[in-house]
Amino acid sequence: MTYEATRARVETYFDRTATRTWERLTSDAPVSKIRETVRQGRDQMRALMLSCLPDDLTGAHILDAGCGPGMMTAELAKRGATVTGVDISPQLIGIAQDRLDPAHKDRVRFLAGDMLAAELGTFDHILAMDSLIYYGPNDIRKALARLAARSPQVVYTVAPKTPVLMAMWYAGKAFPRSDRSPTMVPHSPAKLARDTRGTRRGRVSKGFYISEALEVRR
Repeated sequence: MTYEATRARVETYFDRTATRTWERLTSDAPVSKIRETVRQGRDQMRALMLSCLPDDLTGAHILDAGCGPGMMTAELAKRGATVTGVDISPQLIGIAQDRLDPAHKDRVRFLAGDMLAAELGTFDHILAMDSLIYYGPNDIRKALARLAARSPQVVYTVAPKTPVLMAMWYAGKAFPRSDRSPTMVPHSPAKLARDTRGTRRGRVSKGFYISEALEVRR
């Protein structure tokens, strides 16, 4: 699939099919044991990615690329950053806006649209948590090139190609169709790091959540 076709498929899923599922997953509402592992894994990955940035982000301009309901955006704002949170799903952007601490509203803007759009501007840091996991290697390399042209540091995640992840991927086909996400594209993080002259920053494996963080600097 082209980048545009995959993006449209991702938008349909998050904006029309599974908005409430993700709203619940990213809250403190009770969820199934499987989804609880995903919630915990995402919390761990968010913390890992944030550890790649300075503790004090006062004055920093940051792009949360694929911000979803805004959990990463909120953490960045707490550290003092000025944040742009962009997501392909207007529904998730609405949830993010509703959840944002009023004390941070003067330093946060949420936008529905393409995370690669040049008109978003330039940034000191860009974070893309699980927003590139649906794309093939060529599209990821192109996306990283576009993001890196607008920031000296890009931290992103991919689904690492492991036997455990592939087994879970096939098991996930047993879920109700409304709960299935668009198909992830597993990658070799080592190869991606070589191809993009990047650095592997760590992996999180928690139940049904397996993801690896990488970083590109210029």
